[in-house]
Amino acid sequence: MNLTALDHVGLTVGDLTAMTSWYSSSLGMEVEFEFALDHVEFSGVMLRSPAGFRVELLHRPGNGAGLQAANPVEAALTRGFGHLALDVPVVDDAYDALIASGASDRMAPRPSPEPGVRMAYVADPEGNLIELLDRTAAGGRAANEAVGGRAANDVSG
Repeated sequence: MNLTALDHVGLTVGDLTAMTSWYSSSLGMEVEFEFALDHVEFSGVMLRSPAGFRVELLHRPGNGAGLQAANPVEAALTRGFGHLALDVPVVDDAYDALIASGASDRMAPRPSPEPGVRMAYVADPEGNLIELLDRTAAGGRAANEAVGGRAANDVSG
């Protein structure tokens, strides 16, 4: 098998219109196309980021909330999809912007267990986890310092 790229991530949502608006305004994504399968009451929106990655928001009436974890360590207790991870140039700025746009805090910015990487977690308005990663810090700043009294490898929340 010859894989060339990850095409997209699919995320089932409770309110397709509201979540399309949130992902568009908060993450700068644009609607690539919309679709509906009326015979099974299934609809979706494919969003594309300026960087080219895609997120497909899916909806069926009556769907139920899935994983609603307080942090990534709790999310790891449930098999399956746990979070969407995004590479950003400055984690703190992206975290602050998403919190201001209605995301909720799940893990404040801090060094990642991966050396030289900074990370944070938020949840979108429906509780889906989004990880923010800054891999550019490895060459420019000491990412293994203690932040907020936590060691660099403490991701417990």
